[in-house]
Amino acid sequence: MRKERETIFLNALEENQEKLFRICSIYSKDHEDAKDLFQEVLVHVWRSIATFKGNSSLSTWMFRIALNVCLRFKSKHTKNQNRFIRLDSMTIENLSSEERIGGENEKLISLRKCVKKLNEGDKAIVALYLEGLAYREISSILGLSENNIAVKVKRIKSKLLNCINEIL
Repeated sequence: MRKERETIFLNALEENQEKLFRICSIYSKDHEDAKDLFQEVLVHVWRSIATFKGNSSLSTWMFRIALNVCLRFKSKHTKNQNRFIRLDSMTIENLSSEERIGGENEKLISLRKCVKKLNEGDKAIVALYLEGLAYREISSILGLSENNIAVKVKRIKSKLLNCINEIL
């Protein structure tokens, strides 16, 4: 049983790891946070894989877990941020993700900045949409109707386009 579960997990991970990591990166402030968040997602997927009922595809189920973990992380992170005092006069330079990206063009960098500015619900929708999921799958993961997803995607596209145009 454990060997079968391990095989299912590894196959699903191989198929979806890049997509899951990209979702994690949308909800994190830098590459290191994204890696930590990705590990947290994998732990949750591993612990829950025995309870997978097959009501949806395994990848859809994994995306749902990833989004829940990311939203929980974001919520905890926001609460912890409020406990610290900001020293605006003091800045610590850190290698930004844009510097690490290297060969990516300005529009892609701008898109990433704009996606990070979206509210949590819109981030979830755009993350799944950019991964190529159909509206039906997105609606299944988020518990919204397909029509609602379609309307939200159209509005999000408009927001992102306006944001990108402001940056460029």
